[in-house]
Amino acid sequence: MSALVRAFAKVPAPNRFINSGFLIDQRNSGAAQTITAGAALAYTVDRWYAACTGANVTGQAVAGVNSQEMYRFTGAASVTGIQFGQRIETASCADLAGQNAVLSVDLANSLLTTVTWTAYYANTADTFGTLASPTRTQIATGTFTVNATTTRYVVPIAIPSAAKTGIEIVLSVGAQTSGTWTIGRAKLEAGLIATPWVTESSGREMAQCQRFYEVFTGSTIQVGGYALATNSLPYAFPFKVTKRAAPTIVNLGSQNAQNCTPSVAATIDAFLVTISVSSTGAWIYSTPIGVFACEL
Repeated sequence: MSALVRAFAKVPAPNRFINSGFLIDQRNSGAAQTITAGAALAYTVDRWYAACTGANVTGQAVAGVNSQEMYRFTGAASVTGIQFGQRIETASCADLAGQNAVLSVDLANSLLTTVTWTAYYANTADTFGTLASPTRTQIATGTFTVNATTTRYVVPIAIPSAAKTGIEIVLSVGAQTSGTWTIGRAKLEAGLIATPWVTESSGREMAQCQRFYEVFTGSTIQVGGYALATNSLPYAFPFKVTKRAAPTIVNLGSQNAQNCTPSVAATIDAFLVTISVSSTGAWIYSTPIGVFACEL
């Protein structure tokens, strides 16, 4: 390898994964999460999903190297398989179509010796389907031979020219009937050489995650006033980050509506509440939490 190539190999290339250090965890705040066997994929730490078969498993972000988190699954009797992956939107990976890419990741497993990797592209833009009915095409697959010591693994992937619609990378293991499977510092980048993994600033990482999932907490959503009966009053609560698409309202907690009927919706920029006042007088509407998702 020439000195020039070695020098370029030390310059970090952009990572197409979001939250590759697993530090952002809006759903669980670092707590353990039960992944239900045979259920739909479950998002875990932000942007990463898990699924399993045979029996439930537990997943959790744990302390790793360089002050980063790693994600760890704890096996259980009767488990037949575990998947862990990320779906990358078209805007973040369309330029890889027809190019070479490199996947690199830290892995360890205290029971099993094989981790399978599989790359897919969505059949239509940003639409991957479900676990039961996927709408994706396999690009390539292979295996890493692993052990209980955390080691970095690298594999080149030739991305086909048709893969302009979003890419999905899935890591999987078989019968994790005990022990742990640990994943860390995942990276997907353009080129033929794996460059160093680097951490993103926490603010930028959070903003990227919130394009797909955001939580309003505390007394964020609260309005009130005095109005005539049947008045219709619109309110907009801006999101911290513009969403990639209009999100689904996942949870509004326990809504409190006094002397009014609320109608709720969401755009890419805001949570919308339209108040219909029941009778002339004071009214109030509040909810302690709002969860909004537009995952792939």
